[in-house]
Amino acid sequence: MVKQLLPAIGFIIALSSCSSFRPLSFTSNKQVIAPVADPVARTRFIENINVTPALSMDKTDVKPEPVVTISNTGGSNIAGMPVATEEVSAMSQLLAARTAEVEMASPTQLKYAILLNTEVESLPSRQLLDVVDEWYGVRYRSGGNTKSGVDCSGFTLAVYTAMYGLAIPRVSREQYRTSRKISTTELQEGDLVFFNTTGRGVSHVGVYLGNNKFIHASVSRGVMVNDLFESYYLKRFVGAGRIDDKQPVVAAE
Repeated sequence: MVKQLLPAIGFIIALSSCSSFRPLSFTSNKQVIAPVADPVARTRFIENINVTPALSMDKTDVKPEPVVTISNTGGSNIAGMPVATEEVSAMSQLLAARTAEVEMASPTQLKYAILLNTEVESLPSRQLLDVVDEWYGVRYRSGGNTKSGVDCSGFTLAVYTAMYGLAIPRVSREQYRTSRKISTTELQEGDLVFFNTTGRGVSHVGVYLGNNKFIHASVSRGVMVNDLFESYYLKRFVGAGRIDDKQPVVAAE
C-alpha cells in the first residue's frame, strides 16, 4: 500500500517545486522593451526637397488690351490710353472738326485766339472781332472819336454803332446808367464793363470779349486787350452792363 502511494507523493512534490521556481525563471528571462512612438504622430523633415506647384492645365493666357494712340494732322499725339473702338472713332471725328475750324479761321480769329488765350471755336463772333480789330492799337486821346485817337467811351460808342447800329451815350458814366446791370457770371460778348479809375465813380469802360478778357482804349497804351482779373482792373471794377435788344447789323461773311 505504501509502495503504491510513493509515486503519487513524488509527483506532487515535483509539481510544487516547479511552481515555486517558475516566477524566478520568468523574472530572469524577461526583457525590457522601450515603447515605440507612433509613426503617424512623429514629424520628420526631409532636406533638399523642392516642391513646385502643379500648373493648371486650364489656365488661360490673359493678353493686355492694345493701346491706341491718336494723332491729329499737326503731328502732336494725345497721350496713349486704352480706349474702345467707338471712342477712337468719336475722338478722330472731334480732332478732324477742330482741325477744320483752325484751318478755316481768319487771321483776325487766330490773332484773338492768342490775345484771349482760348481756342478758335470758343471765340466771339467773327463780326465783332472784325469791328474791334479795326481799332486795335489806335492811340488814346481824351475826347477822341477817330482812328487818329480815341478815348474809352468813344471807342465803345464806335463799336456799338458799327456792330449793332445803336447810338449809346457818349460818356462812360451815362453808358453805365443806361445799361442793365448784370453779374460777372452773366457776361457775354459785347457786354460793357465799367471801372472807377479816378476815385469819383465810373470813369472807364470797355467791351467784353470772353474768357474774362475785354478790349478798351487804355490811357497808356491805346486800344488793347486786358484781363478783368489783372490786379489794376480787379481793384477798380465797378460792374457790368448790357444794352438789351442789341442785334448785329454787320453781315456775316
